[in-house]
Amino acid sequence: MSEQKLHTVAKERERAILVGVTVYPETRETTLEHLDELELLLDTAGGDSIMKVVQGLPRHDGAFLLGKGKVEELAQMVEDDNISLIVVDDELSPMQSRNLEKVIKRKVIDRTQLILDIFASRAQSSEARTQVELAQLQYMLPRLTRQWTHLSKQFGGIGTKGPGETQIETDRRLIRDRISHLREKLDKIETQRETQRKGRADQFRVALVGYTNAGKSTLMNELAGPTVHAEDRLFATLDTTVRQIDLAPGRRALLSDTVGFIRKLPPNLIASFRSTLAEAKEADVLLHVVDIASPNLMDQISVVDETLREIGAVGIPTLMVFNKVDVLEDPDVLAELSGRYPESVAISAARGLHISALRERMAAMMEATYVERTIRVPVAEANRIAKIHEYADVLDKRYDDEYGYYRLRYSPKLIEHIESLIAAAHAETVTAGATPVEH
Repeated sequence: MSEQKLHTVAKERERAILVGVTVYPETRETTLEHLDELELLLDTAGGDSIMKVVQGLPRHDGAFLLGKGKVEELAQMVEDDNISLIVVDDELSPMQSRNLEKVIKRKVIDRTQLILDIFASRAQSSEARTQVELAQLQYMLPRLTRQWTHLSKQFGGIGTKGPGETQIETDRRLIRDRISHLREKLDKIETQRETQRKGRADQFRVALVGYTNAGKSTLMNELAGPTVHAEDRLFATLDTTVRQIDLAPGRRALLSDTVGFIRKLPPNLIASFRSTLAEAKEADVLLHVVDIASPNLMDQISVVDETLREIGAVGIPTLMVFNKVDVLEDPDVLAELSGRYPESVAISAARGLHISALRERMAAMMEATYVERTIRVPVAEANRIAKIHEYADVLDKRYDDEYGYYRLRYSPKLIEHIESLIAAAHAETVTAGATPVEH
């Protein structure tokens, strides 16, 4: 690529001011940390943060979110520094958005709009595009006024990727009709996914969950082989991928990768992605992948836990997986987390470090769900026991003149199948004391 072309690409990135409001009991330091994450979101969307502005207030201003004086300061800043975009870390009401743009005379978007913009550009599959469009329209509907003309005709760029028709050309009735159509489409997709999940009901299922960019997709590729796109970007993947993986000899599981979570993930996105997130809700084990090198890892853990509660994925056995240990500078961090989460595993998915230990831990969690029973099979039906061997571990076997006694261990997901095989072999369950003793 020529220098001229590089210069052209660089000029296309929007210059933005990031704005945060500190309201007690939040601290200025916390607000700045949140703006650091907002900066990563902006970079993912194709913009550059030129400066960060923080204002402390006793409460959010109803008209502007910010104080009127700070709004006037921003209006001067955008003129002085050739700024085209203001990004606010809190969600703006339609009135606040209109008021800010009227004074600042630049495009003003909030965190929700920025995330929706990223999802719109990242969505690849028909399902993901449908999910994102629904969330966009639900966000747009209460903001549909004449004021939207400035977005469609004057500004363009980040935050204005429309899901189809431009806002000014779309009235509320058409949007509601479109929302209804998209919901019906997603309901059909959810029904198809439910059928697929029922078809996998006899298999042990593991779901990867975690904060965006924690390394879930990289870990998925390490465990299952290269299957999904992975890069050092927020929301690199939106679609759920399900692959079969080997945990140990005779131990296989289905592993699914889910969309990453983030602070203030728009509720409409959570609702739209319900069929995708159901993979986590219905898993037997969750692998909570954490970027151990992140300075905000405890906050990120809390966000993931809260999001799991929101989608109803509670009470599921969870294994904490601390990723990126290869770039961790302070070893005390790992020592502290290991003490807090004694059953956790520390890995580097990018370098393949300690993946075998992770597989062993997953296999142990799988086997912890297994059940044991002893059956008695007539000697004449012994040839039928070979079928049972395919689905169950035979821990012990004894014989007398009439029966063979087999102590079995198997997944509870196979109970119905095992029962049918036992019935076919004319076998029955017996107590431990009923088996013959070797002399």
